[in-house]
Amino acid sequence: MLTATVFTDAPGRPLLLLGTSVGTSAESLWARCASRLSGRYHVVGFDLPGHGRSAPADGPCTIAGLAGGVLALADRLRPGESFRYAGDSIGGAIGLQLMLDAPERVTAAALLCTGAKIGDAAMWAERAALVRAEGTEAVVPGSAERWFGAGFPAPGREPLLDALRATDDESYARCCEALADFDVRDRLAEIATPVLAVAGGQDRPTPPEGLRLIADSVLNGRLVVLDEIAHLAPAEAPEVVAFLLDQHFDESRAAGLAVRREVLGPAHVDRATAATTSFTRDFQDLITRYAWGDIWTRPGLDRRSRSMITLTALIALGHHEELALHVRAARTNGLSVDEIKEVLLQSAVYCGVPAANAAFRIAQQVLDDLAAHESLYR
Repeated sequence: MLTATVFTDAPGRPLLLLGTSVGTSAESLWARCASRLSGRYHVVGFDLPGHGRSAPADGPCTIAGLAGGVLALADRLRPGESFRYAGDSIGGAIGLQLMLDAPERVTAAALLCTGAKIGDAAMWAERAALVRAEGTEAVVPGSAERWFGAGFPAPGREPLLDALRATDDESYARCCEALADFDVRDRLAEIATPVLAVAGGQDRPTPPEGLRLIADSVLNGRLVVLDEIAHLAPAEAPEVVAFLLDQHFDESRAAGLAVRREVLGPAHVDRATAATTSFTRDFQDLITRYAWGDIWTRPGLDRRSRSMITLTALIALGHHEELALHVRAARTNGLSVDEIKEVLLQSAVYCGVPAANAAFRIAQQVLDDLAAHESLYR
């Protein structure tokens, strides 16, 4: 039986389950991230067998068996109800298995620093044998090298390494053997649940290519790469991961994010999201929910009209960086080059010739760049 750690006790809110990596506990991996979630969830982490507060494994482990344990935990908490799920490493593998075995139960999933296949069987067998022979202390140096990005401070590493040292040796080995047998690469296209794949740019055990495969192969996937992060994203970047989970799981934020990505382009929005800090997060959240979720989604004007209004306002106020961004957005929203020109001419009369002169210069550069990009794919 998997033991639960309740991070946010809110029985009337949607259930969010958090899965861990081999050698960590829910508390050591997820506590700082869970405390930063802004959405309204009942947040519960779980410990793998022999990890954290869970009892040692009483037999061989498989990813399917662990996914069954998560379903049993969910039923103890909310019998028969669906839930949101986020998991790192083996926790992400469990998430993939859940979506294959019980797709009706998982509303949405975030898979972090994981893969549809992780490592190879020989490597996992070697590690399991090492831990059985010498204990988890033997894998602490290697884990410390693999788990953390260069910028992650040493004091933050110790609780995670202590959790590894405290893990039951046999349970750790059996989780390794579960990963040795896990490979669902040929089944990813069966997954229709919305999936957020979060990769660490410095992650060697599960590099971004594996997360990209997941995002590209499932029916509804999105990839975000956190450049400075290695293998334990919830611990290394709790603020950014909490923001990503809120965007993915909270309906009001998800709606705004979808429109923002459609209008401004996924690459721009994902870069802005990945660069979020504790200082900028509330602002990013504000514009996602308010500007894009409440205003751009209103049915009173179509997106073409909203683009024309936005261009005019940005010209009038001299917001040149945003103007360049929204010239691109105007093309995405269906405005022709001639229609953009007419908006700028109209602005020359009502906003002033100098403002329009700068706008024409900026728009020309953007439109030239777009034309050059399009010519590469003809």
